[in-house]
Amino acid sequence: MNPEPNAPLAQARRPGDLATVVFAGVIAEALRCGRQPLIRGLSEARFQKLLNEFFFCLALTNGKAAAAPDDEFDDLVELLLEHRVEPSEQNAWLAYAVASSAMGANHLWQDMGLPSRKALSELMREHFPALAAANTRDMKWKKFFYRQLCGRAGVPICKSPHCADCCDYAICFGAED
Repeated sequence: MNPEPNAPLAQARRPGDLATVVFAGVIAEALRCGRQPLIRGLSEARFQKLLNEFFFCLALTNGKAAAAPDDEFDDLVELLLEHRVEPSEQNAWLAYAVASSAMGANHLWQDMGLPSRKALSELMREHFPALAAANTRDMKWKKFFYRQLCGRAGVPICKSPHCADCCDYAICFGAED
C-alpha cells in the first residue's frame, strides 16, 4: 500500500523548516506521479538516513530507476553540489532533491511541491547562495540551471546575444502561476 502523497509533511519532525518542506514536497510529488526513485541519485541507505533525520516513522523505500535516462541530472547535481553553502550531507540531499524535481515537466517549485517560487528562491539563497546570487535578473530557476549548464559546456542558448533582445524573454523572466 502506498502512503498518501501528503503523508511526508504530516510526519515531519520540523514541518516549518524549509529543507523539511522541500524533502516532503519532492517525495510527495514523486509518490503522486508514481515515480521512482523518489529522490534520484540517493542510495537506499542515504535515503533512509534522510527519512530518519526529517520524519517520524515514514516507511518508504527510495526505489530504483527502470533505466538510466539520458538527461542532465548528473550535471545539475554537480552544479548544485559545487555551489552549496557548506559540504554537509543535508545540502547534498537537497542538491539531489532539486535535481530530481528539475527533471519534471512543470515549474521547478511546482515539481518540488513548494507553495510558491518565492519559497524556492529562499531555499536557493539559504543553501546555494553563490548560485542564487548569479541569478541577477530573477530568471526562472529551471531555465537558469540549464543556462548555467549550457554556459559550462560552451553552448549558446539565447537566440540573440542578449536575453533582453531574445523573443523568449517573457517565457524565461515572466511571472509564474
